[in-house]
This record gives sequence, C-alpha cells and structure tokens, in this order.
Amino acid sequence: MNAPEPTDLSSIPFRPVRFLPRDIETERRADGTIVLRSRIPLAPYAEHVPSLLRRWAREAPERTWLAQRRGPAREWLRVSYRQAQATVDALTQALLDLRVPDSRPVVILSGNSIEHALMAMAAMQARLPAAPVSPGYSLMSQDHGVLRHVFELLQPGVVMVQNARQFERALRALNLEGVTLVHVDEPLPDLPSRAWADMAATPVTPAVQASVDAIRPETVGKFLLTSGSTGTPKAVINTQRMMCANITMGQQARPRQPGDPVPVVLDWMPWNHTMGGNASFNAVLADGGTLHIDDGRPTPELFGESLRNLQELSPTYYANVPAGYAMLVAALEKDDALARRFFADLQIVGYGGATLPDDLYLRMQRLAVRHTGQRVVFFTGWGSTETAPTATCTYWATERVGLIGLPFPGVELKMVPIADKYELRLRGVTVMPGYHRRPDLTAAAFDEEGFYRIGDAGVFVDPADPSQGLVFRGRVVEDFKLMTGTFVQVGSLRVACVAAASPVMQDAVVTGHDREWVGLLAWPNLVACRQLIGQPDASFAQVIADERVRARVREGLAAHNRAFPGSSTRIRAVMLMAEPPSIDGRELTDKGYINQRVTIERRAALVERLYARPVDPEVILID
Repeated sequence: MNAPEPTDLSSIPFRPVRFLPRDIETERRADGTIVLRSRIPLAPYAEHVPSLLRRWAREAPERTWLAQRRGPAREWLRVSYRQAQATVDALTQALLDLRVPDSRPVVILSGNSIEHALMAMAAMQARLPAAPVSPGYSLMSQDHGVLRHVFELLQPGVVMVQNARQFERALRALNLEGVTLVHVDEPLPDLPSRAWADMAATPVTPAVQASVDAIRPETVGKFLLTSGSTGTPKAVINTQRMMCANITMGQQARPRQPGDPVPVVLDWMPWNHTMGGNASFNAVLADGGTLHIDDGRPTPELFGESLRNLQELSPTYYANVPAGYAMLVAALEKDDALARRFFADLQIVGYGGATLPDDLYLRMQRLAVRHTGQRVVFFTGWGSTETAPTATCTYWATERVGLIGLPFPGVELKMVPIADKYELRLRGVTVMPGYHRRPDLTAAAFDEEGFYRIGDAGVFVDPADPSQGLVFRGRVVEDFKLMTGTFVQVGSLRVACVAAASPVMQDAVVTGHDREWVGLLAWPNLVACRQLIGQPDASFAQVIADERVRARVREGLAAHNRAFPGSSTRIRAVMLMAEPPSIDGRELTDKGYINQRVTIERRAALVERLYARPVDPEVILID
C-alpha cells in the first residue's frame, strides 16, 4: 500500500542543484534609485557561437546534437555534432560563394527544424546575420503587412523556407528581386530557388575556416525581431559577444561539473524568439547536449505530440509556459508511467511568459515528490530581446513562484522609483548596441547613464533583504488611472486574475482607463473548459455560454476580490471572448504575449458593452 502523500511539502527537500552564491552589492542613491550588481565577476566567455559547435564536433563527434521526428512513421531523425559541423561548413561555403554583403542577413521564414538550425549556424560562420522571422507573419496573416515591413527593414540577401509551397502566399507578397531563395521541400516551379540539399553538398574550401577565423565578438550574429508590442517590429542587433556572454552567465548561475549527465532537452519554443533561439538553443549547444525539437505546442490540438515525445524521453531540463504546464500536469496526474519517465532524470524545470499559478506549482511538486521523493527546483529568468535575453534569474531553490530573481554577474540592474514600485533598467555586456537601421529608437532606448529602458517594473520580495530577489510588477506603459485618479498596475493584476480563475481563463486584458471600476476582457482556456463541462468537442461559443464556466470565473474572481478589495485591484465584471487574438491586428505578439493597449483599442466595442447599463447578458458580474 502506498504511503499517504504529505499535505505540507515545505519539509520535503529539493532535488540538489548547484547554484551561484547570492552575493549582491546594493547601491542606494539619494533620489531613491537603487543599483544592484553581483560582486562575483563574469567568467571568460567564448568569442563566438560557431566555436561551440566546433568544440563539440571535436570532443563528442558522435553524440546527437539535434533530433526531430520526420516521415510518415514520425521516427526521430538524428544529427550528430560531427555531421552537423560538416553540413554547416558546406552551407557556409555555399553562402560565401553567393558573395552576399555582410549587411544583408539570411532570413528564415519557417519554424524550428534541423535545416533551420544548420543554416543559422552557417550564416554566422559566413558572417551574415541570421534573422529568423515568426512563421505567423507568413502563415497566419491575411495581408502580410508586417512581413513586408520586416522584409524592407532587413533587406535580406538570402531567404530560406522549409516548404516553399506552404509559404507560397507569403513569398508572392514579397519583392524577391536580388534575393536568393532557398527551399528544403516542395519548390514552386515558377519561383526560382536553390535546394537546401544542393547547398549542403557544396565542397568546402579553406575560405570557410578563414571566415570563421575572422568572426569577432562585435560581429553581428543575429537580427532578432521584437514582438511589436509597442509598434511595428524592430530588429535587435545581437552580437556574438552578447550571446556568448549570456551563455556564460547562465552557466555561472547553475554551474556544470565534468561528471554531470549529458543534457537532454525537449523544446518547442520558437527560435525567432530570443528565449527559444538564444536562451534555450545556445545553452544546449554550449553544454554539448542533445536538443529534441518538439513539433508539439501548448495548444489543445498539438500538445499530444509533446506528450508522445515525453513518453520516449527523460529530459534533464524542461521548460514551458504556464498553459503548457497546465496540460502537462493534467496528463502526468493520469499516467504514472509517463510521470515516472518525466521525472527520472529531471534536474530543474523552467517557466516563462507569465507567472506560474500556485495551483500548477503545487501539483507539479506533489507529482515530483510522489515519483522521486524530492521536490524539483523551478527556475525562471527575466530579460528581453534587447538583452540576449536573460539579465536576472532565480539562482536558488525558491519556495515560491513569480520571482524574476537577481542580476547575473556582469549585469547592472537600475531601479528607479515610481509610485510604489521601481522602473527597471539594465546595463552590461549583454545589452544590445542598438536597433538595426533605427538610430532614433536606439537613442530613445537608453537613459543618460547608458542603462537600457526595458519598460518593466518590479519590487523587492523583502526590501530589508535584497538577496531574496525581485517580483515582476508588469509593464510601466500599460498602467492607467481610474476616474478617481487611482493607478491600476495592469501586469500584476492580470497575472493575479488569470491565476484566480485558473484553469478556465487562458489570458485577459484589463480595462478601466478613465472609468469608475476595473473589468476584464478574457479568453477561455478551451481544454480546461471542455473538461469542466464534460464536452471534449465544445466550441469556444459553447464554452463561453456555459453557466458552469461562467460560475467558475465568477467564483475565482470573487475570491480574488475578497483578498484584494481595493478599487485598483477589484474586478467588477468580465466578458469572455470567442475571437482569438489577431496577429494582423497586432493583438498577439510573435512571442505569444497579448498587447494590452492594441487589444483594448481594437475591441473598443466590447469594452463599451462591458460597461453598458443595463448589463449586457454576456457580461459576468463579479459583485
């Protein structure tokens, strides 16, 4: 008979993880500004990312670097470090033969794939910036306006797509004159393009090694696009120095030892986003690990693919967004064999994109204790595309979620007081030199001391003890005032409300600017709502109309109101929405975040219905 599970997990030890000491210097200025920095210096870092691939091709040539399911049987196609290096060198030679000016990047329109990874590495070896672009701009858009803006901004010399036929509409919307188009599969007969396989068979000459030898820390390695949350996307210059320094910061925060297991990672996060393309991809490469490309996603339609992969793999590190953890926890609770495999080699788990609800954290810990006898350490960081990306992280076994941690070695965090929180700014080797072809925006992004204005806010967990870390308090630009003059802190309130209505609320925007009270426009979590009402095929419209879903939202937010009764935190009414966020309308950023300001503007009619009297029948009144 199994022993009963403990109700209080705080006495259960964490699975051991080595961490950097929290040795933080706190500079307090007369105007209330605080600057935090680690007293531990940043360790030496690699000169460029391609050197990491070359290292492991020498030291572990037959170890799998990349794996992805392919073919009708969906078997794993594996590429070793030796094979990868040989192919990258051939692709590098092919790019050098094109004689593309180094200011014109290699733009990759399609999502994560083995070919994408190898072409991006080849671009860097050829000293051409790799520029992965969100596939949504090509496949989800109806007018391709954002894609054309990106194309004009980047002016690529090479464009790569995995499947030319799949991207046909996007390609025909672009002016490809003077651009070399590269396809992996299904070329378009009337659109000239080069086969990726032919380029990968190019004989290598000494020009490849000469090009690699010419890479410098200041060489531009990537152009990564911002999400467009404050306008049209900007191209962030990512130098080799930025990326390599950030890799070393992460390794210092969680030191590796020679006897540690080879990292095994399953990851879906898109490489056009800095977390997937830099924080995850580069970290696995630097550690000589194996990256399994997950074609699943944290959506009802695609998460089954992720679960299939986890039935075969035991990751040493796993990261996801809260919506992904909600689906994972539900699956692990029903399948002991899957849970045993998932936790078998797991050293640490990461989350990002939003605060992980306490409910999911506790359920994950109960599973970890049930199958390993120990709790698992949850790890998160904070930063942006402009900071390569991670500037702070929780490099200790914290008892709570929602923190953004403390600065890495080599990072200075400036905290400028505003109301009851601090505006956060960053300075250090991982901060961008600027935005590509936008000196005006570059100048506006930095303060008089050279700190990057990231636009986020935070507070101390314990003002008397900065070593306890910081808590994220939302975007400074999203906050607004009620008619009473009371400030509403949108970021923290949105997270709290989504957590309170968990699991039936997926995301929300906060309303109330220049009005008497605070409300929400919210999207339901379709999977959770279907489970709640017992209808696995229910549509969004059916879910939204179901009184059981509405009651769960009402109950959760009523509990939130009892805990936070102030006018700036109390939710009076909610409207659930069936229409998903629009990428063409810039409601949804390429990172999957909701653009609060744009959504409120685009859905102004719904805001009016939310506040109308008499009460609209679709509005859920909380009080």
